[in-house]
Amino acid sequence: MRDQLKIYNTLTREKEFFKPIHPDAVGMYVCGPTVYSDVHIGNCRTFVSFDVVYRYLNYLGYKVRYVRNITDVGHLEDDADQGEDKISKKAKALQLEPMEIVQQYTNGFHHVLQLFNNIEPNIEPTATGHILEQIEMVQQIIDNGWAYESNGSVYFDVEKYSQSNDYGALSGRKIEDLRNNTRELDGQSEKRNPLDFAIWKKANPEHIMKWNSPWGKGFPGWHLECSVMSTKYLGETFDIHGGGMDLKFPHHECEIAQNIGATGAAPVRYWMHANMLTVNGDKMSKSKGNSFLPEELFSGNNNVLTQAFSPMSVRFFMLQSHYRSTLDFSDDALKASEKGFERLTNAIIALDKIKVSDASSVNVQALWDAAYKAINDDFNTPLVIAALFEGVKMINHLLDGRETINETDLDSLKKLFHDFTFEVLGLQIESKDTSSNNIEEGLINTLIELRAQSKAEKNYAVSDLIRDRLNELNIEIKDTPNGVEWSKK
Repeated sequence: MRDQLKIYNTLTREKEFFKPIHPDAVGMYVCGPTVYSDVHIGNCRTFVSFDVVYRYLNYLGYKVRYVRNITDVGHLEDDADQGEDKISKKAKALQLEPMEIVQQYTNGFHHVLQLFNNIEPNIEPTATGHILEQIEMVQQIIDNGWAYESNGSVYFDVEKYSQSNDYGALSGRKIEDLRNNTRELDGQSEKRNPLDFAIWKKANPEHIMKWNSPWGKGFPGWHLECSVMSTKYLGETFDIHGGGMDLKFPHHECEIAQNIGATGAAPVRYWMHANMLTVNGDKMSKSKGNSFLPEELFSGNNNVLTQAFSPMSVRFFMLQSHYRSTLDFSDDALKASEKGFERLTNAIIALDKIKVSDASSVNVQALWDAAYKAINDDFNTPLVIAALFEGVKMINHLLDGRETINETDLDSLKKLFHDFTFEVLGLQIESKDTSSNNIEEGLINTLIELRAQSKAEKNYAVSDLIRDRLNELNIEIKDTPNGVEWSKK
């Protein structure tokens, strides 16, 4: 099954059969959060997407080393070479040590991903924990002639690099267009060329987070940390590098240039990027008033949606769109997804109620084939879910006696749902053991008993009335050979 997996490679803009550098091992690096604020739901979409990638590679039997960094220094306000460090700025505003800010938001990040049932990476390095390695890489790049020191800062020479390398290959940017867009800035900075980017920045006296270096006190450029930590733990060239679509340029483009500048080797075989999300068709932003944090989504305490949604129903919602597609949050879409997830979990629970026969009239293997075909096609989770819902139909037909299944096929059907729902998609059946749910279930079961009693007494008007009233409340009743089954629509 391994040889069937295809991955869309952003660098080549094609789906390619996945062939890792080492036959039984995979190295995967994903850009983690900058921990100066709460992780937002767009970031979570990216991390959930790569959690599925990690899960499926493990499921295929690969030994995966998953590295996801924590950016705790060097990320400036405008995502480039100007402005204040985001973490230092927050620390000053709150009169805290920068590492207090880092710890607070790192803990919050971990908590949110635990709610989403994400598996932790094998290694989670921090930028501040690898300052010496970053200084060493800067020196390597200088020694190889791709960077220069200017007034205590070190800049990567993009113009020189582009003479023999394709700067912009990943993002599709053309060096000529980049030159034209920045030409008016010539001579206005300490850079030789406005396209050049910092790999080490001189720290102003008031800058909190700074380290000694051969070029004076300063701090690493934001792009540098990922080049250093990915190659330190995965080698000069590794299999998969992932992140959000917004990181293609300049962050990932600069990573490629830095790695080639330091080692001469292209760092990554397969570049993967998860797309952005919108809210009711608009880009999510605080200025538009349509942004919300994961915790606000789970609690319902936001100004955008009308109710709370559980972490698993949100994860299910995310997986109903392909990771390279835009994901649009809306009340109607989330509610529909919530109902769909409940249908799926109810069907999985009902698997234990199916009675076996001597022969099968269903084709379980076709479901396996559809699920594998979907996940192997660049992790197409919407089509995996579609295959599972074909299985839901099969389960309902088996429960009401329209189809039969033997013991071997029933075991295969149970394994299909277990493997793809829980192990690959990372979903969980959420506990409904609350007082309100118990009351609801008790009332519904009482009405079903009254309906059964009415039918036994041939009082069909009352039994039909109970069925119709429950139907109006979106409670569906089915008379099956195994008894009466009910579910929410």
